Amino acid sequence: MLDHLDARAGRRWAVAALGRLSDQRADIDRSNVYPVADGDTGTNLLLTLEAGAAAAEGLAQVDLAEVATAFARGTLLGARGSSGVILAQIVRGWAEVLTEPAGGRTGVQVVTAALRRGAEGAVAAVARPVEGTMLTVARAAADGAVGTTLAEVVTAAAAAGRAALARTPEQLEVLAAAGVVDAGGSGLVVLLDVLAEVVTGARPVRRRPGPGRRPSSAGPATPAVSRAPRAAAADAEGPGAYEVMYLLDATTEAVAALRSRLDVLGDSLVVVGGDGLWNVHVHTDHVAAAIEAGIEVGRPHRLAVTRFSDGEPRGVPGPPVALLATASGPGLAAVLTGGGARLVGRLGRPVTAAELLTALRAVAGAAVVLPDAAPALALAQAAAAAAGAEGREVAVLPTRSPVQALAALAVHEPLAARAQDLVRMASAAAATRYGAVTTADVDALTSAGWCRAGQVLGLVEDDVVEVGDDAPEVALSVATRMLAAGGELLTLVWGAAPGSRDLADAVSVTVRRERRDVEVSVVDGGQAAHALLLGVE
Repeated sequence: MLDHLDARAGRRWAVAALGRLSDQRADIDRSNVYPVADGDTGTNLLLTLEAGAAAAEGLAQVDLAEVATAFARGTLLGARGSSGVILAQIVRGWAEVLTEPAGGRTGVQVVTAALRRGAEGAVAAVARPVEGTMLTVARAAADGAVGTTLAEVVTAAAAAGRAALARTPEQLEVLAAAGVVDAGGSGLVVLLDVLAEVVTGARPVRRRPGPGRRPSSAGPATPAVSRAPRAAAADAEGPGAYEVMYLLDATTEAVAALRSRLDVLGDSLVVVGGDGLWNVHVHTDHVAAAIEAGIEVGRPHRLAVTRFSDGEPRGVPGPPVALLATASGPGLAAVLTGGGARLVGRLGRPVTAAELLTALRAVAGAAVVLPDAAPALALAQAAAAAAGAEGREVAVLPTRSPVQALAALAVHEPLAARAQDLVRMASAAAATRYGAVTTADVDALTSAGWCRAGQVLGLVEDDVVEVGDDAPEVALSVATRMLAAGGELLTLVWGAAPGSRDLADAVSVTVRRERRDVEVSVVDGGQAAHALLLGVE
């Protein structure tokens, strides 16, 4: 019998929990009727737990804090489904407490605090918590974790979790109709039971119920299943036809905005994580918009989209997506159309929101918009919102320069799965830094100092960084600044102004001579506003 948890106990728990969850996976899958009757909760919990165990397995015999940290990160990276994502947040809460300095706390106090932190974190991660779910079981276990010894505390927590699980059909009508208890809660009770067994050193023997019987508060964690009413549970499926999941590199502030956006787009929204890495899960009809929301606030990766109607990952190509683009010059227009994009608006003047909305309405299926400047991006987002309200599937890549649109188009694969293609294009655009060389129209104060009308301005990410009288010198300085942060490809897009081609050639010759590690591409853009556009990937 243990009086505190250590690394060895943590490993024993992980191994035993994996084995027990594996044994009960099929039963838990069969009881999965909420929020969507897709029969995979047990599998998702098992895969999530396996990811955590694998992350901690390679560690040497170290302290519990290191094992807990590795396990929590592994579950975050490997979380599957809404139940897996919630489990990852529960484990993260446990790990946060276990890695904190004890500060004189006893083993009992540490474990009770960990259970509390895990439950609170899970509830906070779910946009609209529902009683009768895994969250209810987690909170009940934390509330019931009382006693004077560690064995008493974990045993009481497991018992409280089982009792809460038995009551879930009273809280969710869909569970009562199907004759089952909550699947996610069942999996959590398995983990709590195993924790109690590791601490006490004893495994209680419980009678396994037959089909159609619900466990009592003293009964097993394994859910009873009544096969006949199962079909009725389909009515519980929310409005989202797809499950969208991705990992996201983003700040805490950005994720707060993401939660609000996704809460409008779908349901079963869960966002867990921290320290710059998040796991995002949502059920939605608007796949492209859900992915676009992640692109706008950070870098989504490891994307998975599953259609509930067939339960298969959405990895096969759907109807080709329509690419709509804006262009500021004939050369850029030719490159974009050559890559398969349709131009919106007329060359020589800014595009309007009405033109964008008309173009979106003319698309039969899904559409992706590639703006070429910040004003066009704002208009495209407004048009996309209007089109989305009409039931159209539209994504707007946050491209603020033609070079970012070109980078996105370069990796576009028309026959690839739509969601993966969208993330690929967005990642290419986000990885492209942009700059420009233009001429000042009036005397003005810039971030690089005063400039006179007619002087040459060098810009990086729309911010003036160079003011001078020699265009090649300013252009080369901008290119050097941009390459200083790293990059393998420099794209130079020359404009319509006299001498623009010579300017691009001068920068190209110098960079090729001095930076043999950088590939240089020169494009005839024909844009009027900038003598030279620069992009670094």
